[in-house]
Amino acid sequence: MALSRLGDFIELTEEKNSNLQYGVSDVRGISIKKIFIPTKADMDGVPLTSYKLVKPFEFCYVTITSRNGEKITIALNDSDKTYICSSSYIAFRIKDITRLLPFYLYMYFNRPEFDRYSRFNSWGSAREAFGWEDMCDIEIDIPPIEVQQKAVDVYLAMVANQNAYEKGLDDLKLTCDAYIENLRKSISLQTIGDFMVRGTKNTNESIKEVLGIGQSGFIKPQKQPNDSLKNYKIINKDDIVYAPPLYNILSDAIGCYNGDNPVVCSPIYEVFSVKTPLLARYLLMWLKRSEFKRYAEFHSGGVRNTFDYELMENFEIPIPNQNIQKDIVEVYEAYEMRKRINDNLKKQINEICPVLIKGSIDLTR
Repeated sequence: MALSRLGDFIELTEEKNSNLQYGVSDVRGISIKKIFIPTKADMDGVPLTSYKLVKPFEFCYVTITSRNGEKITIALNDSDKTYICSSSYIAFRIKDITRLLPFYLYMYFNRPEFDRYSRFNSWGSAREAFGWEDMCDIEIDIPPIEVQQKAVDVYLAMVANQNAYEKGLDDLKLTCDAYIENLRKSISLQTIGDFMVRGTKNTNESIKEVLGIGQSGFIKPQKQPNDSLKNYKIINKDDIVYAPPLYNILSDAIGCYNGDNPVVCSPIYEVFSVKTPLLARYLLMWLKRSEFKRYAEFHSGGVRNTFDYELMENFEIPIPNQNIQKDIVEVYEAYEMRKRINDNLKKQINEICPVLIKGSIDLTR
């Protein structure tokens, strides 16, 4: 199959929101996950007449690729609504969808190979950009439309499955949040410091295994410490561990240790257990909520903007009997498990794009 120039199949769309038919609610940005997202910009007083229209099955992308996670931000409007985007973005469409399917081209853009290509072919000094001419100059294998359709059908089936799963996930989160809010209204708040017991140090160095805490949970450090482990803090089963620097709290660097064997962590971490009737995993559920992150951000202080142990002790939550705590934890942990499955489904969808593109090309050779 001969390579085709992509520019022969696509064209710019320059229609503007000149009559202000679309408002702030229609403004979209693009994430590095290659999807449209509601804008995070302050739109107060921003004139929208120069914003570009992105109609269903049209594409939009940001030319700047530097400092962008080695990705290019590009998205397909797969909704039935028209979006508007900044005039600095490039909007385009496929000239003839009987020759090239929008979802097939989107799958092509969704491959890591395309990210590498666009980064390598970006130009500039202070800010590197992948311009419209660079996009048009891409040489692409375009199989027959029926072959494209088969690949797109597989892709869309996976997306539909993931969307259905995500809807159930949203319903479960709604149930969980409603349960928590009902507890807040029906039970008086208590200071968690009354139930916290601060961890101890590994003074006799009897424990040698070292762990840290990150967004994905407990992790082994890249380098084992060469110095003494006397000041390292002991982590026992069901202990809660967090890093006082605020940036770590806001990135979910907090967890409840589930291992049977004690380990130790760096002295920079705070470690504590909880006393009955409070359950560690019930408390962790509260500490994982966005409300706590805002609380931590507001109360943190010092040069390093840290959320110290004493500040943690002052946090208040409702503490029902243990049976109720266990019930809500089961719902929350079911949500967390399904969330991980949903994230894995999304990952599989991204990973299938290069496979489907390669398979459709191989079929026509």
